[in-house]
Amino acid sequence: MRIPSHRPHSQQSTRRTLRHTIGATVAVSAAVVALVTPAAAADTAPHVPSSGSGGTAGPDTTTTHVGARTAQERNRINAYWSPERMKLAGAMIPEITPVPEDDDTPDDPRPLPPGTPESGAVWTHGGAAERTIGRLFFTFSDGYDGSCTATVVTSANRSTVITAAHCLRGVGAPSDDDTWNHNIYFVPGYRNGTKPLGGFSIRTMATSSRWDADPDTTTSSDIAAAGYDTGLLVANPAAGGHPIEDVTGSQRIGFDRPVQDAFVHTFGYPKGGLNSPGDRYVGSRMIHCAGTSHPGPKAPLLWGETCDMSSGSSGGPHLAHFDTRTGTGTVVGVTTTDDELAGGQSPTLYATRLGDSAHRLYDWAQSR
Repeated sequence: MRIPSHRPHSQQSTRRTLRHTIGATVAVSAAVVALVTPAAAADTAPHVPSSGSGGTAGPDTTTTHVGARTAQERNRINAYWSPERMKLAGAMIPEITPVPEDDDTPDDPRPLPPGTPESGAVWTHGGAAERTIGRLFFTFSDGYDGSCTATVVTSANRSTVITAAHCLRGVGAPSDDDTWNHNIYFVPGYRNGTKPLGGFSIRTMATSSRWDADPDTTTSSDIAAAGYDTGLLVANPAAGGHPIEDVTGSQRIGFDRPVQDAFVHTFGYPKGGLNSPGDRYVGSRMIHCAGTSHPGPKAPLLWGETCDMSSGSSGGPHLAHFDTRTGTGTVVGVTTTDDELAGGQSPTLYATRLGDSAHRLYDWAQSR
Protein backbone atom coordinates (compact mmCIF):
# COMPACT_ATOMS: atom_id res chain seq x y z
CA MET A 1 0.00 0.00 0.00
CA ARG A 2 1.20 3.42 -0.69
CA ILE A 3 1.15 6.49 1.41
CA PRO A 4 2.37 9.78 0.07
CA SER A 5 2.10 13.05 1.82
CA HIS A 6 2.01 15.26 -1.19
CA ARG A 7 -0.24 15.47 -4.21
CA PRO A 8 1.67 16.42 -7.34
CA HIS A 9 1.34 19.75 -9.03
CA SER A 10 2.14 20.40 -12.67
CA GLN A 11 5.91 20.16 -12.27
CA GLN A 12 5.69 17.19 -9.93
CA SER A 13 3.42 14.82 -11.79
CA THR A 14 6.26 12.59 -12.95
CA ARG A 15 7.72 12.03 -9.49
CA ARG A 16 7.30 8.61 -7.98
CA THR A 17 5.19 8.11 -4.89
CA LEU A 18 6.40 6.34 -1.79
CA ARG A 19 4.49 3.15 -1.05
CA HIS A 20 3.45 3.69 2.43
CA THR A 21 1.01 2.63 5.05
CA ILE A 22 1.45 5.70 6.95
CA GLY A 23 -0.78 8.51 7.27
CA ALA A 24 -0.96 11.12 4.73
CA THR A 25 -1.04 9.39 1.50
CA VAL A 26 2.40 10.10 0.80
CA ALA A 27 1.50 9.98 -2.58
CA VAL A 28 3.06 13.20 -2.47
CA SER A 29 4.11 13.84 -5.80
CA ALA A 30 5.94 10.73 -5.53
CA ALA A 31 5.80 10.75 -2.01
CA VAL A 32 5.71 8.95 1.16
CA VAL A 33 2.44 9.49 2.83
CA ALA A 34 -1.18 10.13 2.35
CA LEU A 35 -3.17 11.08 -0.72
CA VAL A 36 -2.35 9.46 -3.95
CA THR A 37 -3.73 10.33 -7.30
CA PRO A 38 -3.35 7.89 -10.20
CA ALA A 39 -0.70 10.11 -11.75
CA ALA A 40 1.20 10.22 -8.48
CA ALA A 41 0.98 6.54 -7.68
CA ALA A 42 4.26 5.09 -6.51
CA ASP A 43 6.39 2.65 -8.33
CA THR A 44 5.76 -0.90 -7.16
CA ALA A 45 9.24 -2.19 -7.98
CA PRO A 46 11.71 -2.91 -5.16
CA HIS A 47 13.42 0.22 -3.90
CA VAL A 48 16.65 1.06 -5.65
CA PRO A 49 18.16 4.37 -4.52
CA SER A 50 18.58 6.81 -7.38
CA SER A 51 21.79 8.69 -8.05
CA GLY A 52 20.69 11.59 -5.90
CA SER A 53 19.44 9.39 -3.07
CA GLY A 54 18.56 11.08 0.18
CA GLY A 55 20.99 8.77 1.91
CA THR A 56 24.08 10.12 0.18
CA ALA A 57 23.48 13.66 -1.05
CA GLY A 58 25.19 16.44 0.92
CA PRO A 59 25.26 17.13 4.66
CA ASP A 60 22.16 16.58 6.76
CA THR A 61 21.04 19.94 8.13
CA THR A 62 17.70 21.43 9.17
CA THR A 63 15.27 22.99 6.68
CA THR A 64 12.50 25.10 8.19
CA HIS A 65 9.23 26.56 6.94
CA VAL A 66 6.94 29.21 8.42
CA GLY A 67 3.35 28.27 9.19
CA ALA A 68 0.47 30.30 10.63
CA ARG A 69 1.88 33.31 12.47
CA THR A 70 -1.00 35.82 12.68
CA ALA A 71 -4.27 35.55 14.58
CA GLN A 72 -6.12 36.03 11.32
CA GLU A 73 -4.34 33.09 9.69
CA ARG A 74 -4.85 30.86 12.74
CA ASN A 75 -8.57 31.66 12.80
CA ARG A 76 -8.89 31.00 9.07
CA ILE A 77 -7.30 27.57 9.36
CA ASN A 78 -9.41 26.68 12.38
CA ALA A 79 -12.59 27.56 10.48
CA TYR A 80 -11.40 25.76 7.34
CA TRP A 81 -11.31 22.38 9.06
CA SER A 82 -15.01 21.78 9.50
CA PRO A 83 -16.31 18.34 10.62
CA GLU A 84 -17.21 17.32 7.06
CA ARG A 85 -13.90 18.51 5.62
CA MET A 86 -11.96 16.55 8.25
CA LYS A 87 -13.99 13.41 7.60
CA LEU A 88 -13.27 13.58 3.86
CA ALA A 89 -9.58 14.54 4.10
CA GLY A 90 -7.73 12.05 1.94
CA ALA A 91 -10.55 11.32 -0.47
CA MET A 92 -9.19 11.46 -4.03
CA ILE A 93 -12.55 12.70 -5.34
CA PRO A 94 -14.13 14.35 -2.28
CA GLU A 95 -16.95 15.81 -4.38
CA ILE A 96 -18.50 12.36 -4.85
CA THR A 97 -17.14 10.50 -1.81
CA PRO A 98 -19.79 9.73 0.82
CA VAL A 99 -19.09 11.22 4.24
CA PRO A 100 -18.07 8.19 6.34
CA GLU A 101 -20.33 7.10 9.15
CA ASP A 102 -19.18 7.49 12.74
CA ASP A 103 -17.31 4.60 14.34
CA ASP A 104 -19.14 3.86 17.59
CA THR A 105 -16.94 1.01 18.83
CA PRO A 106 -17.57 0.98 22.62
CA ASP A 107 -14.83 2.27 24.87
CA ASP A 108 -13.21 -0.22 27.23
CA PRO A 109 -11.79 1.42 30.38
CA ARG A 110 -9.93 -1.77 31.31
CA PRO A 111 -6.19 -1.61 30.53
CA LEU A 112 -4.99 -3.74 27.65
CA PRO A 113 -2.97 -6.64 29.10
CA PRO A 114 0.77 -5.93 28.64
CA GLY A 115 2.46 -7.73 25.77
CA THR A 116 -0.77 -8.37 23.87
CA PRO A 117 -0.05 -8.54 20.11
CA GLU A 118 -2.45 -6.61 17.89
CA SER A 119 -2.42 -6.29 14.10
CA GLY A 120 -5.00 -3.50 13.97
CA ALA A 121 -8.00 -2.48 16.08
CA VAL A 122 -9.71 0.68 17.32
CA TRP A 123 -7.98 1.95 20.46
CA THR A 124 -10.68 1.88 23.12
CA HIS A 125 -8.59 2.01 26.31
CA GLY A 126 -8.26 5.78 26.73
CA GLY A 127 -5.28 7.05 28.68
CA ALA A 128 -2.65 9.50 27.49
CA ALA A 129 -2.49 7.92 24.03
CA GLU A 130 -5.99 9.19 23.33
CA ARG A 131 -4.99 12.77 24.22
CA THR A 132 -1.45 13.11 22.92
CA ILE A 133 -1.92 11.44 19.51
CA GLY A 134 -4.13 12.93 16.85
CA ARG A 135 -4.93 13.41 13.22
CA LEU A 136 -2.81 15.89 11.25
CA PHE A 137 -4.64 17.66 8.41
CA PHE A 138 -3.23 19.62 5.49
CA THR A 139 -3.96 20.87 1.98
CA PHE A 140 -1.82 19.96 -1.03
CA SER A 141 -0.66 22.60 -3.48
CA ASP A 142 -3.45 21.57 -5.89
CA GLY A 143 -6.11 22.38 -3.30
CA TYR A 144 -7.03 18.84 -2.24
CA ASP A 145 -6.95 17.88 1.44
CA GLY A 146 -5.03 15.05 3.10
CA SER A 147 -4.23 13.72 6.54
CA CYS A 148 -1.55 11.96 8.57
CA THR A 149 -0.98 11.22 12.24
CA ALA A 150 1.12 13.16 14.77
CA THR A 151 2.05 13.12 18.46
CA VAL A 152 2.77 15.72 21.16
CA VAL A 153 6.17 14.99 22.70
CA THR A 154 7.73 16.31 25.89
CA SER A 155 9.78 19.43 25.12
CA ALA A 156 11.19 22.61 26.61
CA ASN A 157 8.64 24.83 24.86
CA ARG A 158 5.71 22.46 25.60
CA SER A 159 4.63 22.97 22.00
CA THR A 160 6.46 20.29 19.99
CA VAL A 161 4.70 17.75 17.78
CA ILE A 162 6.32 14.95 15.74
CA THR A 163 5.18 13.39 12.47
CA ALA A 164 6.64 12.12 9.19
CA ALA A 165 8.43 14.60 6.92
CA HIS A 166 6.43 13.44 3.93
CA CYS A 167 3.30 14.65 5.74
CA LEU A 168 4.70 18.18 5.54
CA ARG A 169 6.34 18.40 2.13
CA GLY A 170 7.58 16.78 -1.04
CA VAL A 171 11.08 16.65 -2.50
CA GLY A 172 12.24 19.96 -3.95
CA ALA A 173 13.55 23.45 -3.29
CA PRO A 174 12.40 24.62 0.15
CA SER A 175 11.82 28.12 -1.24
CA ASP A 176 9.16 26.71 -3.57
CA ASP A 177 5.91 27.09 -1.64
CA ASP A 178 4.34 24.26 -3.66
CA THR A 179 6.87 21.87 -2.13
CA TRP A 180 5.10 22.30 1.22
CA ASN A 181 1.60 21.39 2.36
CA HIS A 182 -0.69 24.18 3.58
CA ASN A 183 -3.42 24.69 6.20
CA ILE A 184 -1.58 22.31 8.53
CA TYR A 185 -3.78 21.59 11.54
CA PHE A 186 -3.40 19.12 14.39
CA VAL A 187 -6.43 17.67 16.19
CA PRO A 188 -5.34 15.63 19.25
CA GLY A 189 -7.78 12.86 20.13
CA TYR A 190 -9.66 13.29 16.85
CA ARG A 191 -12.82 11.19 16.78
CA ASN A 192 -15.63 11.07 14.23
CA GLY A 193 -15.14 14.61 12.95
CA THR A 194 -14.84 16.22 16.38
CA LYS A 195 -12.06 18.17 18.09
CA PRO A 196 -12.26 16.86 21.70
CA LEU A 197 -9.29 18.95 22.85
CA GLY A 198 -9.50 21.65 20.21
CA GLY A 199 -7.48 22.12 17.06
CA PHE A 200 -3.98 23.58 16.71
CA SER A 201 -2.51 25.41 13.75
CA ILE A 202 1.26 25.21 13.28
CA ARG A 203 3.64 28.13 13.81
CA THR A 204 6.70 26.61 12.18
CA MET A 205 8.06 23.24 11.05
CA ALA A 206 11.28 21.48 10.09
CA THR A 207 12.56 18.51 8.11
CA SER A 208 15.96 17.19 7.15
CA SER A 209 17.61 19.12 4.33
CA ARG A 210 17.71 15.82 2.41
CA TRP A 211 14.20 16.76 1.26
CA ASP A 212 15.66 19.79 -0.56
CA ALA A 213 17.03 17.48 -3.27
CA ASP A 214 16.31 17.68 -6.98
CA PRO A 215 13.06 15.74 -7.57
CA ASP A 216 14.33 14.65 -10.99
CA THR A 217 17.08 12.58 -9.36
CA THR A 218 15.75 11.86 -5.85
CA THR A 219 12.39 10.49 -4.73
CA SER A 220 10.56 10.52 -1.43
CA SER A 221 11.14 6.78 -1.30
CA ASP A 222 14.90 7.34 -1.45
CA ILE A 223 14.80 9.73 1.47
CA ALA A 224 12.50 7.54 3.53
CA ALA A 225 14.57 4.40 2.96
CA ALA A 226 17.67 6.35 4.04
CA GLY A 227 16.02 7.14 7.39
CA TYR A 228 15.19 10.84 7.01
CA ASP A 229 11.39 10.79 7.11
CA THR A 230 10.93 12.74 10.35
CA GLY A 231 9.18 16.09 10.65
CA LEU A 232 8.92 18.34 13.71
CA LEU A 233 6.22 20.94 14.26
CA VAL A 234 5.74 23.80 16.70
CA ALA A 235 2.06 24.24 17.51
CA ASN A 236 0.40 27.58 18.14
CA PRO A 237 -1.08 27.90 21.64
CA ALA A 238 -4.68 27.09 22.49
CA ALA A 239 -7.25 29.76 23.22
CA GLY A 240 -6.10 31.56 26.34
CA GLY A 241 -2.45 31.15 25.42
CA HIS A 242 -1.85 27.69 26.89
CA PRO A 243 0.77 25.58 25.04
CA ILE A 244 -0.51 22.34 23.58
CA GLU A 245 1.28 20.17 26.14
CA ASP A 246 -0.71 21.85 28.93
CA VAL A 247 -3.88 20.71 27.17
CA THR A 248 -2.93 17.22 26.01
CA GLY A 249 0.01 16.04 28.07
CA SER A 250 2.86 14.46 26.11
CA GLN A 251 4.75 11.30 25.24
CA ARG A 252 8.44 10.86 25.97
CA ILE A 253 10.83 10.84 23.02
CA GLY A 254 13.95 8.72 22.60
CA PHE A 255 16.82 8.58 20.11
CA ASP A 256 18.44 5.26 21.02
CA ARG A 257 19.39 2.55 18.56
CA PRO A 258 16.62 0.04 17.76
CA VAL A 259 16.53 -3.19 19.72
CA GLN A 260 15.75 -6.38 17.81
CA ASP A 261 12.43 -7.93 18.90
CA ALA A 262 11.55 -5.08 21.25
CA PHE A 263 7.78 -4.93 21.85
CA VAL A 264 6.44 -1.75 20.27
CA HIS A 265 2.98 -0.14 20.18
CA THR A 266 1.92 1.81 17.09
CA PHE A 267 -0.97 4.25 16.64
CA GLY A 268 -2.44 5.99 13.62
CA TYR A 269 -5.46 7.32 11.76
CA PRO A 270 -5.57 5.25 8.56
CA LYS A 271 -8.21 6.32 6.04
CA GLY A 272 -7.60 4.18 2.95
CA GLY A 273 -11.24 3.12 2.96
CA LEU A 274 -12.23 6.53 1.64
CA ASN A 275 -10.82 5.44 -1.72
CA SER A 276 -10.76 1.65 -1.55
CA PRO A 277 -13.88 -0.33 -0.55
CA GLY A 278 -11.65 -3.21 0.54
CA ASP A 279 -10.00 -1.10 3.26
CA ARG A 280 -11.88 -1.03 6.56
CA TYR A 281 -10.35 2.21 7.84
CA VAL A 282 -11.82 5.64 7.00
CA GLY A 283 -10.00 7.84 9.54
CA SER A 284 -12.86 8.00 12.06
CA ARG A 285 -11.00 6.56 15.06
CA MET A 286 -7.44 5.96 16.21
CA ILE A 287 -6.14 2.47 15.38
CA HIS A 288 -3.64 0.51 17.49
CA CYS A 289 -1.13 -2.21 16.65
CA ALA A 290 1.46 -3.92 18.84
CA GLY A 291 4.18 -6.48 18.29
CA THR A 292 7.90 -7.19 18.12
CA SER A 293 9.96 -4.84 15.99
CA HIS A 294 12.38 -5.86 13.26
CA PRO A 295 14.29 -4.16 10.40
CA GLY A 296 12.98 -4.13 6.84
CA PRO A 297 14.83 -6.59 4.56
CA LYS A 298 14.86 -4.08 1.68
CA ALA A 299 15.30 -0.99 3.86
CA PRO A 300 17.18 -2.01 7.02
CA LEU A 301 17.14 1.52 8.45
CA LEU A 302 13.36 1.20 8.83
CA TRP A 303 11.94 -0.91 11.66
CA GLY A 304 8.41 -2.25 11.81
CA GLU A 305 5.78 -4.40 13.46
CA THR A 306 2.88 -6.51 12.16
CA CYS A 307 0.09 -4.03 11.41
CA ASP A 308 -2.58 -3.58 8.74
CA MET A 309 -2.93 0.22 8.89
CA SER A 310 -3.34 2.01 5.58
CA SER A 311 -2.63 5.50 4.27
CA GLY A 312 -3.26 8.19 6.86
CA SER A 313 -1.28 6.40 9.53
CA SER A 314 1.91 8.07 8.28
CA GLY A 315 3.67 10.00 11.00
CA GLY A 316 2.03 7.97 13.75
CA PRO A 317 4.16 7.09 16.77
CA HIS A 318 5.95 3.81 17.40
CA LEU A 319 6.17 3.66 21.19
CA ALA A 320 8.61 1.57 23.22
CA HIS A 321 8.19 0.94 26.97
CA PHE A 322 4.46 1.59 26.57
CA ASP A 323 2.38 1.36 29.74
CA THR A 324 -1.06 0.10 28.77
CA ARG A 325 -2.53 1.35 32.07
CA THR A 326 -1.55 4.99 31.54
CA GLY A 327 -1.23 5.09 27.75
CA THR A 328 2.28 6.52 27.93
CA GLY A 329 5.53 5.41 26.34
CA THR A 330 8.58 6.64 24.46
CA VAL A 331 8.30 7.64 20.81
CA VAL A 332 11.19 5.89 19.05
CA GLY A 333 9.95 6.21 15.48
CA VAL A 334 7.23 7.53 13.19
CA THR A 335 5.37 5.53 10.55
CA THR A 336 6.97 5.85 7.13
CA THR A 337 5.92 2.99 4.90
CA ASP A 338 4.80 -0.62 4.63
CA ASP A 339 6.23 -3.88 3.37
CA GLU A 340 5.93 -2.85 -0.29
CA LEU A 341 8.91 -0.55 0.15
CA ALA A 342 10.76 -2.14 3.07
CA GLY A 343 10.04 -5.81 2.42
CA GLY A 344 9.20 -8.44 4.98
CA GLN A 345 5.99 -10.26 5.74
CA SER A 346 2.70 -8.54 4.98
CA PRO A 347 1.18 -6.67 6.70
CA THR A 348 4.03 -4.75 8.34
CA LEU A 349 4.10 -1.06 9.21
CA TYR A 350 7.59 0.45 9.22
CA ALA A 351 8.94 3.48 11.05
CA THR A 352 11.78 5.87 10.56
CA ARG A 353 13.59 5.23 13.85
CA LEU A 354 14.71 8.40 15.57
CA GLY A 355 18.45 9.04 15.52
CA ASP A 356 20.87 11.94 15.16
CA SER A 357 18.94 13.64 12.36
CA ALA A 358 15.65 13.52 14.27
CA HIS A 359 17.43 14.68 17.44
CA ARG A 360 18.71 17.73 15.57
CA LEU A 361 15.19 18.58 14.39
CA TYR A 362 13.77 18.06 17.87
CA ASP A 363 16.36 20.37 19.47
CA TRP A 364 15.52 23.03 16.90
CA ALA A 365 11.75 22.70 17.46
CA GLN A 366 11.79 22.73 21.26
CA SER A 367 13.88 25.92 21.26
CA ARG A 368 11.18 27.79 19.28
